[in-house]
Amino acid sequence: MVFADKSWLEKPRGSREFYDGVQKFVAHCTPLVNSAGKIRCPCKRCRNILFKPIEWIGDHITDNGWDPLYTVWDKHGEPALPTPPLQATPTPPPLMSDMTALLDDLSYIPPNNEHNEPTQGDIGETSNEPTQATRNEFEELYSSANEALYPGCDHVTRLDFMAKFTYFKVKGKLTDSIFNEMLEWLQYALPESKGYKFPPSYYAIKKTFKTIGLGYESIHACEHDCCLFRGEVNKDLQFCPVCNTSRWKDSDTPGKKVPRKVLRYFPIIPRLQRLYKSRHTAKDMIWHATGKCTEPGKMQHPVDGGAWKKFDMKYPDFAKEPRNVRLGLCADGFNPFGNLSQTYSMWPVILTTYNLPPWLCMKESNFMLTLLIPGPKSPGKDIDVYLRPLIEDLQVLWDKKGVETTDIVSGQNFNMRAMVLWTINDFPARSSLSGWSGQGYKACPTCNEETPSIGVKNKIAYVGHRRFLRKPHKWRSSREFNGDTDHRDPPKEYPRDVILAQHARLLTRVPGKHPKHGGVKIKRNVEVELNWTKRSIFYELEYWSFISLRHNLDIMHIEKNVLEAILNTLLMNDKSKDTAKARQDLQKLGIRRPLWLTKNHKGKIVKPQAAYSFTPENRKKFCQYIKGVKLPDGFGSCFKHKVTDNDTNITGLKSHDCHIMMQRLLPYGLQNYLPDNIAKPIIELSSLFKQLCSATLMEDDMLKASVKVVEILCELERIYPPAFFDIMIHLPIHLALEALEGGPIHPRWMFPFERFMKKLKGYVRNKAKPEGSIAEGYVAEEALTLSSHYFRDVTTKFNRLERNVDPPPPTCQFQAFRSVCNTIGLRSFPPFGAKEFNKARWYVLHNSPEIDTYRAQFQRSVTSRKQISKNPKDGVRVVSCRAAIERRATQTRIWAPGPGGGNVLWTASKKSSSLNDYRSKLACSELKWFDTRNNGRVKKLYL
Repeated sequence: MVFADKSWLEKPRGSREFYDGVQKFVAHCTPLVNSAGKIRCPCKRCRNILFKPIEWIGDHITDNGWDPLYTVWDKHGEPALPTPPLQATPTPPPLMSDMTALLDDLSYIPPNNEHNEPTQGDIGETSNEPTQATRNEFEELYSSANEALYPGCDHVTRLDFMAKFTYFKVKGKLTDSIFNEMLEWLQYALPESKGYKFPPSYYAIKKTFKTIGLGYESIHACEHDCCLFRGEVNKDLQFCPVCNTSRWKDSDTPGKKVPRKVLRYFPIIPRLQRLYKSRHTAKDMIWHATGKCTEPGKMQHPVDGGAWKKFDMKYPDFAKEPRNVRLGLCADGFNPFGNLSQTYSMWPVILTTYNLPPWLCMKESNFMLTLLIPGPKSPGKDIDVYLRPLIEDLQVLWDKKGVETTDIVSGQNFNMRAMVLWTINDFPARSSLSGWSGQGYKACPTCNEETPSIGVKNKIAYVGHRRFLRKPHKWRSSREFNGDTDHRDPPKEYPRDVILAQHARLLTRVPGKHPKHGGVKIKRNVEVELNWTKRSIFYELEYWSFISLRHNLDIMHIEKNVLEAILNTLLMNDKSKDTAKARQDLQKLGIRRPLWLTKNHKGKIVKPQAAYSFTPENRKKFCQYIKGVKLPDGFGSCFKHKVTDNDTNITGLKSHDCHIMMQRLLPYGLQNYLPDNIAKPIIELSSLFKQLCSATLMEDDMLKASVKVVEILCELERIYPPAFFDIMIHLPIHLALEALEGGPIHPRWMFPFERFMKKLKGYVRNKAKPEGSIAEGYVAEEALTLSSHYFRDVTTKFNRLERNVDPPPPTCQFQAFRSVCNTIGLRSFPPFGAKEFNKARWYVLHNSPEIDTYRAQFQRSVTSRKQISKNPKDGVRVVSCRAAIERRATQTRIWAPGPGGGNVLWTASKKSSSLNDYRSKLACSELKWFDTRNNGRVKKLYL
């Protein structure tokens, strides 16, 4: 196949000629797809490395453009051109640098720039150096990008080598010392005296890339989290204005003093500007306006949720500019020392951009680390002190003037604005950010002061979900829940005015944790202040009180806690919720008498076996079932190692393990070991989580799920004791309604952020200064991530193959023999007997579309001469066959067509040779099957 017309590649991507050319190309490539319906994508981004569905190829080429280096389309059916003859005097190609394109993007000046020179905003520089000095640094980078690595080198420049060699350092997690030793060896083996120009050290490389990368600010903080030493008032203070604690570890030290605590702030304004300075990121920043779902009631991105739509209606001036940025904020703590026994809690604050499509907005490469709150203790309620620099920048970005930014795709300047759409946290971190305490009788932030809860033995149980049922409902009058009826109305929705009125009643608290100031324990007046501990700093943003979904309930942690509560109670291990105190609660409430504690004849207290827990025998069978689970490659961890040696307990489940267990394994594993009335609500709860975690949601389904979850929780209340219901068991009742506001769960859960924190943990090189190690490591990788967009001859995270990539299309045209996946591990050749061969033959015949035509012709011919005869003596009915053989212990009966149109019974002994003679005369290729009826039972026999 030869593509004669390629002129459409020179047309603008928005033109009709380009569109028609793309459609013709896709039509030509449709017969070349592999078994999964995919083909190599020739766009600039995929570069014939990645396989994409044929339906996506046209959109990829239109969005990203055609790869200019792909001139002979040999990967799409065009024959390769013959090798041109060698020229007598070949001319060397010009030296092309990948980094030149990056520098062109960062120093791009729109044509309408009056001064015709780059500003600090244009090139992403955050320092206060003059413009001329910054231009000099870019000139040095340009000279390095055009300087050959060694005399005669025409394919690698000095700047390319530094960028790509450093990328390998970060990718391989090499230490600075090892990296410097490698550079020293290169300088020894390829000395500068012979023209080789290798960088002397890693420090020199970082200094070279200072202009490309974006730095961070080090802000001193009070040791007790009272204040930051910044701003016109506090920047020169030596003691905290709240608790009078010294700013320095040793104030008497001469020379440079060491601060007690340092906050690292990574300014977000230049980082948001840089998203529009790179051609690889700017093109996706308006996807939310051009690629959103148009099907009514379907949600596949936060733009389809109610919160986004309500915000656009409230602020139409912000919504009319699609390049304005919507952000999601995540804050959580982690221990940077891994499994060491040292207790340490460091809190990063991470932003993600929801302008991007759903497959990009939660990628680690698109996360922005904005704050690194130091340890060793969690900031708790004083996290607002550390959020102050971020909030001030967000206020600047919300101002109608915005921040002047250059869009390299359109070649224009525009005023960029940004807002925080919501926060993503686990439940304790949500309490720190929102100000609503997650403990006590009013722990639910959605139910507010009407949280359904009761006091049980030594804890609070969040039961009473009958009040969410419709009226009238038979369960509202039932006494088997808690010994009483419940006809209360469901908790009302708390609008903005009510929340602000509750904030107005809060008392002023002193910040910090100093034992004589902010750390003094003050008993909160629950009747007045409810569960509010503070007024969140986010309310200083003008739009924050108008957002309908401010803080997400993280389904990852909720699902993990629900699974652990159910699983531990099923296995009756040390973490089971079915304790002796839980049984005493049942006796106190006067319900479920068979489960009360009793005394045996020896006076020992006995806890009766409950129907919601496994017996010792079933517990072992269930553990063996989990132990034998085998998952696809990359799907999850090995559950075999989670089961104890004696097959009586399951331990060590991580968050993703609980995700798989809850949605995939638990519903099938407990069906055989629990009564139906116990297993049904657990299976329905698993199905609910599976539905909520779908990539695409329907509004009607979420409305039905919001009603169904109430019935599930009420069913669980009839099964488990009240002590089973902690706050995490109650929170699923709000997840479906939150999905209506926020859209799908994937852009709003903690899974990608937890993985990103593990990556930050890997940056720690100096355990004495973990925050500094993480800050330096993040800034270095941030610059390299931007540079790697432009690498053409290096495998990066943006062009690497998928983990389970499809193999090349097979040459065999028989569908049944086409391989649909790569093999894993060594090949093995198991024994293949006659029985297995017969099964394989039938599989091929029934799963090969190539013989569909012949199969249909055969079925029509058989149907046309279908004969049915019944012998009253033997009860044998022959169907759709020319002859049939019935084998018995001592003889074999053959039913064959007779001369008069009926059937003749041929009987022969088992060893008779006449049987073989007769079979040789039969048209065995036409034999299909027959039924043997004995005592009303039908058996199919195959030949």
